[in-house]
Amino acid sequence: MLVYIVTASINRLENLKTLSETSIGDEKVLIIDEGDNQIRKENDRLLSNLPHEFYGPRERKQWFKDRFGQAFKEYLGLIPQKCHAEISFGFLKAYEEQAAVTLEIDDDVYVSKNFLKEHINNLLSEGGVTVNSQVKWYNTIQNLHLNVNQKIFPRGHPYDPLYRDENYTWLDEGGECVLNMGLWSGQPDLDALTILYHGGLDGKCKVESKGYKKEKIVLGKGTYFAICSMNTTFLTKIIPAFYQLYMNFMGVDRFDDIWSGIFLKKIADHIGDKLCIGKPLGLHLKRARSIFKDLRNEINGLDMNEYIWRICEEAELSAKTYADCYVELADNIENNLTKVAKDYTQIKFWNVQTQKMRTWVEVLDKIS
Repeated sequence: MLVYIVTASINRLENLKTLSETSIGDEKVLIIDEGDNQIRKENDRLLSNLPHEFYGPRERKQWFKDRFGQAFKEYLGLIPQKCHAEISFGFLKAYEEQAAVTLEIDDDVYVSKNFLKEHINNLLSEGGVTVNSQVKWYNTIQNLHLNVNQKIFPRGHPYDPLYRDENYTWLDEGGECVLNMGLWSGQPDLDALTILYHGGLDGKCKVESKGYKKEKIVLGKGTYFAICSMNTTFLTKIIPAFYQLYMNFMGVDRFDDIWSGIFLKKIADHIGDKLCIGKPLGLHLKRARSIFKDLRNEINGLDMNEYIWRICEEAELSAKTYADCYVELADNIENNLTKVAKDYTQIKFWNVQTQKMRTWVEVLDKIS
């Protein structure tokens, strides 16, 4: 089984050392970086036991030129600059080279020796339990043992109190999935407001995870959750519907994985596929950084996050493939923005996103 491990990083990949020592024999690491030769030398050494490739701005530009000739700039424009959403380029490579599974992982998430095996087991096993939420959202942090006795919600979960009601029903059934989101020990995935509230001026706060409760939770049809790119595997077939939206744009960042996950869940529900969360745990050793910078990057997205999923939920899909559903969903979003968007700026933002969603599918059609 060919597994592509994709990370967007400008740092030393110390977190993947254990992976390189416990290779399953058929994986490749794709590092989406900014082309720093000194860091690349360090990562060549750290990943010496694993096949790996670097794709900075120069390599990405050449990749698009080689495939699209003089029209390359239109397609290169799918990949933003100097932000996490650059990881979409790694998905293009995984799709083109027909990897069976793609693992996306952040450079501050440290892996265990059975990390890949546990991810693949959660994806492909029939086990697990299914959760359904009466208010259409499941709190992923509800599946963690925390060091605080408080209700905590992850980055990307709506703030509207209606969607924070943890009234869940559980079914003793699991099943194979197309995406598995691993969880975390150490720092959970929290937004800047939550971290700030809990005293994290350096981007880290007192809230920590000590492990998961259930190994595999399948999300029922119509139940959404905040998908985090820190530690997630998925089957290649979903990539046409899993573009990480264009970020570091119009004052919005840090919602690429959240919104992409909502769109994917809607489409997977329609097609009849399942998504799950649980094992494996990644040890999240978050680096210190300015919480106020993160807050500035998130604040405009918080407003849109309250309504974009509802447009998605109300969309009527009729297509049969991930690619066709993605285009259909882009059309639905574009056609319904004026009902909920607060101003012209938000409409402009989403018009750009939906056009890039269509271009994403076009690129995948051309390289497949």
